Amino acid sequence: KASGGTRGAVLTRRGITLRVLLRDGLLEPARGVLSIYYLGKKFVGDLGADGTITWQETGQVFNSPSAWATHCKRLVNPAKKSGCGWASVRYKGQKLDQYKAAWLRQHQPNAPPAEESLASEGEEEEMPEEEEEEVTREGRAAVPEPVAPKKPEERSKKQHGDGALCFADHGPPGKRLESKPRVPVRYCTLGTRDSARNPQTLVEVTSFAAINKFQPFNVAISSNVLLLLDFHSHLTRSEVVGYLGGRWDTNTQLLTVLRAFPCRTRLGDAEAAGAVEEEVNQPWGPYYHGNPGVESKIAPFWVMPPPEASGRHPHGEQRPNDYGIPMDVEVAYIQDGFLTNDVLQEMTLLVEFYKGAPDLVKFQELWSQDQTYLDKLKGSLASRTPKDQSFTHILEQIYSLLKLSS
Repeated sequence: KASGGTRGAVLTRRGITLRVLLRDGLLEPARGVLSIYYLGKKFVGDLGADGTITWQETGQVFNSPSAWATHCKRLVNPAKKSGCGWASVRYKGQKLDQYKAAWLRQHQPNAPPAEESLASEGEEEEMPEEEEEEVTREGRAAVPEPVAPKKPEERSKKQHGDGALCFADHGPPGKRLESKPRVPVRYCTLGTRDSARNPQTLVEVTSFAAINKFQPFNVAISSNVLLLLDFHSHLTRSEVVGYLGGRWDTNTQLLTVLRAFPCRTRLGDAEAAGAVEEEVNQPWGPYYHGNPGVESKIAPFWVMPPPEASGRHPHGEQRPNDYGIPMDVEVAYIQDGFLTNDVLQEMTLLVEFYKGAPDLVKFQELWSQDQTYLDKLKGSLASRTPKDQSFTHILEQIYSLLKLSS
């Protein structure tokens, strides 16, 4: 029989909720008393008098430790199935399942020991994971950092896209009509999708740090890939596109880009070329004079899906008409030891494709006072070229072909 008389039948661990622990005085509602440490990341939450958890970073409300832990852990590791909430969430630095054990000892000293291992609040049974060893100073209470309230458009859940990766670049300015320089707008000024909005609107990329978040995956890219896409973008005054391929490691959340597949295709016909150039954002091009030095500035970004409903968030309505948020992506670079045949073949095919085209860059002309466009190309590729000298003569052959072609 349970102590406490009117409470009725024996409560299993599964039936013990935050509300029960609050009611019986083991926990007290307060700001910043809940925390999660997972794979080097820290999350801080407020405990409400009604047993709900408010995540300080976004203001989202969760009904249980497992719901909050699952949400937070999936931001770091999208493959995570469930969050082991009671073993992961700490109250004033101590794991919640220890408070649950204390409640059982206090109120149900004769409860069957088998119940001790049951999950709580509808959580799936889950083996404890070694990588979930939280890094924390034992005995220290979690001190919440003040977080400024965020605007609705800054609140977001991170999700993965459909896996397609592509690159795009814009050529150097040709002779064109004078046009007003287009100024990128901030994401928060966009509002919802609007057919009247110019589809060529430039949107500033946002860093994850600027919105108090972290990049939900890691990216590494090989120097051969950068070499090929940089080479492609130098060949023409028109926009270029292509696809990127590689590996995705679920455990480490690492996306490694190992191959580039340039598209040898025209994006517009000759009549449309002038209008296309008019719309090109020149600072993205490899010949943009505002870039210091000869090396191309390559800027990876990821369009994060727009914010959507979660928990009982006051701004939690579905917002399918919002624009995605362009996020600056940090990338690690891998230096390849040698040029592979597929890269050399693609470079040769690109030269063949653009040979004699009206928008082919004239490589013998001067790019700056003392450098030709070919010098500029070689300078930009230098940092992406393997140290192995055995391929130098092949690259020189490709450069000679370029001179002849233009």
